[in-house]
Amino acid sequence: MSTLPDEAAAPDEQAADAPERPNGAEQARPPRRLHPAWIVAAVAFLALVGAAGFRAAPGVLMVPLQQEFGWSTTVLSAAVSINLVLFGLTAPFAAALMERFGVRAVTATALVLIGMGSALTVLVNQSWQILLTWGLLIGLGTGSMALVFAATIANTWFARSRGLVIGILTAGSAAGQLVFLPFIAMLAQDPGWRQASLLIAAGALAVVPLVLKFLKNSPAEAGVLPFGAEPAAAQPPTAPHAQPAADAGKRANAAVRALQVLRRASKVRTFWALAAGFAICGATTNGLIGTHFIPSAHDHGMPETTAAGLLAVVGIFDILGTIASGWLTDRFNPRILLAVYYQFRGIGLLVLPLLLSAEVQPSMIVFVVIYGLDWVATVPPTAAICRETFGADGSVVFGWVFAAHQLGAAAAALAAGALRDATGHYTYAWLGAAAMCTIAAVISATIRKHRGAGQAQAGAEQVAA
Repeated sequence: MSTLPDEAAAPDEQAADAPERPNGAEQARPPRRLHPAWIVAAVAFLALVGAAGFRAAPGVLMVPLQQEFGWSTTVLSAAVSINLVLFGLTAPFAAALMERFGVRAVTATALVLIGMGSALTVLVNQSWQILLTWGLLIGLGTGSMALVFAATIANTWFARSRGLVIGILTAGSAAGQLVFLPFIAMLAQDPGWRQASLLIAAGALAVVPLVLKFLKNSPAEAGVLPFGAEPAAAQPPTAPHAQPAADAGKRANAAVRALQVLRRASKVRTFWALAAGFAICGATTNGLIGTHFIPSAHDHGMPETTAAGLLAVVGIFDILGTIASGWLTDRFNPRILLAVYYQFRGIGLLVLPLLLSAEVQPSMIVFVVIYGLDWVATVPPTAAICRETFGADGSVVFGWVFAAHQLGAAAAALAAGALRDATGHYTYAWLGAAAMCTIAAVISATIRKHRGAGQAQAGAEQVAA
C-alpha cells in the first residue's frame, strides 16, 4: 500500500517507499534530505541580495552627480521618487504575474531590467536620462521583485515557519545593502560613480543563472508538498476575505487579477490600516534615511564614505532585526509588534537632528543599531496579517500594501529634497517623520483580529452592502 510523502521526502524516495515493506523496513528507510523549499528560499535570498544593489546607490551617488552635472537635490530626488513609485505600483501586478507565468520567469526578467538600468546610467548626460534609468527601468525591475517576492515564496513553499522565512528573505535586501554599499561608496570616490553603477549591474545579472536553474515555481513542480504541510492540508484554508475557490484559478490576466483583489481588499478596513502604516514605513526608511541620510550627514561635515559605512551598519542590524521579527511574528500578535516597531522608529527620528555631526559619536552608533533592528522588521507582521485576513489573495494584497509603502517613500524622498533646497537642512523632514511614526503605531495597535469564518463572511457582506 502506497504512503503519502512527508514534507521532506523527494519523489524518488516516495517511489521507493511505495511497495509494502516487511517489519523492520522502516528502520532502513533512507535519511531525509533537505526539503526543496529551503533551496528555493536560498536562491530567493541571493536574488534579493543581487537586486538590492541600487537600494544603496542613490544616497551615495547623489553628491557625485550633483558635482559633475550641477543637478539640484530636487531633480535627483525626483528620479528616486519615480523609482519608488514604480517599485511600489509594480508589486501587486508582479505578484499576479508570478501566479500566471511563474516566479522564475518574473524574477529573472526583473534582475535583467535592474542590470540594464544600472549599466545604461553610465551614459547619461542630461537630467531626463537619469529619470529613465534610475526611475523607469530600475523601478520596474525592483518592483517586480520587491518584498512581495518574499511573501510569495513563503506563502507558496512553506506551510510552517512562514514568518521566519519572510524575515530571512526580507533580510536579503539588507544583506544586499551591506554587500554593495561600502564598495559603491569607494568606487564613487575613485575611480568614479560610473564604475559604481556597473558594479550594481553586475550584481543583479550574476544571480540570473541561479534563478533560472534552481528557482522552482511551486512545490508541485518539484513533486513535493510545501514544507511543513500535511497531505490533507495541502490546500490553504480560506480566510474571511479570501477570493472564492472557484475564482482562484482564473488568472489568465494578471492585471485583471491584481485589480480584482484590490477591489475586494478595499472593502475591508484592515487593508486601509495596513496601507496607511506601511506608507509611513516607506516614508521613514527608503524615502528619508535610504535617500537622504548620506547627503544630510554630508551637510554636517561627515565624509560620504563614513556616512555610507553607518548605513552599512544599519544593513547588518537590519538582517538581525528582520529575522528576529519573523520569529516573533510566528509567536506573538503581529499588531502589537507593528505598534512597537513604529514607535521606536519615531523616537529615533526625533533625536536624529541632535546626533548628526562631522564625526561619529557613540550616540550615533546607538541610533544606527536601533534603526537597523527596526528597518524592515515591519514586513513579517504585515505580511502575516495579509495572509490571515485575505488567505489565497494574501500575496497580491501584500503587493498593494507594499505599493502604499513605496508611494509613501516616493513622497518623502521628494518632499525632503525640496525642504533641503528651501531651508538648507533636513531638520523639518526628520521631525515630521517622527510624528508620522506615532500615527502609524496607533493605527497598527487598533487593527482588529479577523473573526471566525462564518462571522467574518457576514461582516464582509455587510461591508460590501
